[in-house]
Amino acid sequence: MVAALWVGAVAAFAAPASSSAQEVTLRMEHFLPAQANVPKLILEPWAKAVEEESSGRIAIEIYPSMQLGGTPPELINQTRDGVIDISWYVVGYKPGLFPRTEVFEQPFIMKNAEATSRAFWRLFEKEMRDTEFKDFKVLATWVHGPGLFHTDEPIQSVEDLNGMKIRGGSRSVNALLTELGAEPVGMPAPSVPEALSKGVIDGAAVPWDVVPSIKVAELIGNHTEFGTPALYTLTFVLVMNKDRYESLPDDLKDVIDANSGIELSGFAGRTQAASDAPARQAAKERGNTVTVLEGEALQGFKDAAEPVIDAWVADIDSKGLDGAALLDEAETLIDEENEWLEAGNVSSGPLESTAD
Repeated sequence: MVAALWVGAVAAFAAPASSSAQEVTLRMEHFLPAQANVPKLILEPWAKAVEEESSGRIAIEIYPSMQLGGTPPELINQTRDGVIDISWYVVGYKPGLFPRTEVFEQPFIMKNAEATSRAFWRLFEKEMRDTEFKDFKVLATWVHGPGLFHTDEPIQSVEDLNGMKIRGGSRSVNALLTELGAEPVGMPAPSVPEALSKGVIDGAAVPWDVVPSIKVAELIGNHTEFGTPALYTLTFVLVMNKDRYESLPDDLKDVIDANSGIELSGFAGRTQAASDAPARQAAKERGNTVTVLEGEALQGFKDAAEPVIDAWVADIDSKGLDGAALLDEAETLIDEENEWLEAGNVSSGPLESTAD
């Protein structure tokens, strides 16, 4: 009895200490296969860093390919409503929901994915945190590498796109496709292989890094690049349910915050863009044709894209915002971040050692 009482007393005194070291499990969902570059090189290293720096008090379960249900465009609402805790989201999947983000998707504005991703974060902090993203805890903002076309038939001029049905990933890209004479077909990236194989589309606008995971190079034979600055890019956010974040103890919030922000954003943009070259090389080894437009052919696309930017500025103005000022600010931030990179800096962030 004495031993039992002693054990009970020890347990009673120990209980408060163990309860203070609470365990937290966060569920993250995304739409790509687990072996794709973004989950493998960005999301999984991020989760590992958070788990390690929390001394195991935070566990992050990652569900690829929409394993928890729903469709890729629904991820943002699932996160906001607490169905899941964290998601990686293509902002353009909900056209017009986050209008300021579209400034970084305008044609021929993105020169470097890392610099543009850092600029995106800076503009988010100033213009978007308390407006369109007020219902979320945003962990990172980034863009992919230079956008290009993957098509059945080669594209060597604007005229070659006339009448082609091309998958676009956002409202901005679809507007560009329309101006170029193509017929835009909106769909999430995982739907591209089936649409190509069934002839629903003639090609797709997707970055190189995602090509291997959705087998685009196996389904078509032509790839058209546009050099720098990029024809287009898409915007992404890594977002967390705001209430779930606020419910965490302060020291665990600090862990999340230390692994978020401009450094994570720059790291993610650089990492995703760095995955372009291997995918490009694999397509060439398959015997596919990679065309890099230059000179008059490239200028034709730049000329055709100008009305897209003008139309976007007018649309933003109609929402009570200053489209021209937003565009100027984004370009200034991109230039500043490009200069920062050219000076030899790099987004080191908390993931650098984990990602190697």
